[in-house]
Amino acid sequence: MAVLEVGINLGNRNLVEIKYYRSSDVLDPNLRAGFLSALESFTTEVFGDDINVVSLASFKLVCYCDMITVPGDENNKQPLLNYAIIEKETDAELVKNLLQKINEYFLNRFSTHDIFSKKPKYFRKFDDRINQILGDIRMKTEDRFKSIF
Repeated sequence: MAVLEVGINLGNRNLVEIKYYRSSDVLDPNLRAGFLSALESFTTEVFGDDINVVSLASFKLVCYCDMITVPGDENNKQPLLNYAIIEKETDAELVKNLLQKINEYFLNRFSTHDIFSKKPKYFRKFDDRINQILGDIRMKTEDRFKSIF
């Protein structure tokens, strides 16, 4: 039970990406951001709903999306998508709640101007906060035991 990777995308642009295990190298970050952006647009347009959990053969992709307004253009909103790639047996609802918390902290920490204008390097200082929020769920069970002994 572990989070293998976590990240934040603005539309099809990756802002934050933290990989905890190499096995999460499922997709290139830019390809994944584009895929998630397209999937979010599709589910919103066709079903009027947000992405929640996408199950793959070996992993689950858990998402939490928040629409944020482009500075200076009240009619233009972009999806701020928080995602986690998790092991199949990890509790997806727990992870979604943690992603929502990450989203809240991210929006409190950075202005919309920064979110839309800064490069991913600017947001690296947020990695520690994400690690705090996830706690030991970002470690596989065997790694949790190793840290005890």
